Amino acid sequence: MASPHEAIKENSMILQKEMLGNLFKELANTKFSEKKVVYTFVPGNLTELILSFDMLPVYPEINALQSGMRKKSVEYIREAEKIGFSEDVCTYVKCDIGMMLKGNIGPTGESIPPPDLLLLSYTGCFTFMKWFENLEQLYPGVPIAMLHTPYQEDGFISQEQVNYMKKQLIEDVIPKMEMVSGKKFDINRLAEMMHKSAIAEDLLVNILETAKHKPSPIDAYFAGVYYIGPIFTAFRGTQEAVDYYKTLYEEVNERLRLGLGPITPEGELKKEKFRLVVEGPPNWTNFREFWKIFYDMGAVIVASSYTKVGGVYDLGFRHDPSQPLESLGKYCMGCYTNMNLPQRVDLLSKYVKEYSADGFLINSIKSCNSFSAGQLMIMREIEQKCGVPVGFIESDLVDPRYFSYANIKNRLESYFQMLDQRKMIIEQELVNHV
Repeated sequence: MASPHEAIKENSMILQKEMLGNLFKELANTKFSEKKVVYTFVPGNLTELILSFDMLPVYPEINALQSGMRKKSVEYIREAEKIGFSEDVCTYVKCDIGMMLKGNIGPTGESIPPPDLLLLSYTGCFTFMKWFENLEQLYPGVPIAMLHTPYQEDGFISQEQVNYMKKQLIEDVIPKMEMVSGKKFDINRLAEMMHKSAIAEDLLVNILETAKHKPSPIDAYFAGVYYIGPIFTAFRGTQEAVDYYKTLYEEVNERLRLGLGPITPEGELKKEKFRLVVEGPPNWTNFREFWKIFYDMGAVIVASSYTKVGGVYDLGFRHDPSQPLESLGKYCMGCYTNMNLPQRVDLLSKYVKEYSADGFLINSIKSCNSFSAGQLMIMREIEQKCGVPVGFIESDLVDPRYFSYANIKNRLESYFQMLDQRKMIIEQELVNHV
């Protein structure tokens, strides 16, 4: 039995933690394995392409959020601020830079090797470009490949944009990967990986869509961040990812069959009272406290935008082994942060309706412009389109100075009271109608 302070975890959460732990061990062992290391980003990542060259990816956002969950981020942020980084700069950036300045010891305590290639896969967030300028200064002489991803300004991906992405891959990205790895590009190996990616993507969509049931067997925000870990990081395109999602799907389907609610850090949620759609990333430094506010009130997040930052697969996209390079381009352009605001509103409205949500909530991140820009407009549009109560709270990614537990709890309690009153009115109207 877990101690009162030990979080209860699903088997899939434990498996995911082991997978990431093994990745950090493999990174620490590169001086013996001689594998090359690519620093890149999660949204619009080229995981299959990196793995096809037998190189290992490092994701600075993952390092930062893992450091935040382990209460290490604040010292790294202060280290970055000492050398001139503003308080308003993305705290992922400051945590990552601070970690490097402190010896580049990863969140699991193992050393992260320096990059052999800096791969700037720019997808919707201008901060990424400035971030890599800093990495270039920290690692002078390391080759840089930039994959510039066109923004979906008009709300769709054109063939011209796909051709532009493919051209960059052929002329810049792949040649630099060949140079760094010492291996020739193998399109057949990439296609094989994409076949596995598509299987894992199918399974993930099926898992997330179980939240349409009442009660939902999953929390698609707090538990969802564990579910998306393997597919959005270093494992997409591998058999390991396929096996993980098969295990998770079986686990979730069993809870669905038994009519059980989500697993929380304190055990199974006994009663689903409120169903929410949430926009914006979670807070990592106080992740369990943040989650507890919701499950103590019987609130389940049935859909979230954050679980789409690395791919909006429920809109139909799958990596296509018959068109590997075109598929990589479409994937990069289709990430949530590369969608325009009307697209985001349409997607979130779809979630509110299809997942029978009682309300819509925004967690606005102080230092994340990519998510926070336009959120008040999104909130107003959702309220008008869907007719559900909307709420707004503010925290930060990995800076504990911007997580006010009392303030967030008070706001959420007021919001849940409003939802409760609305449900009572609706129920009374139904009784009167009968």
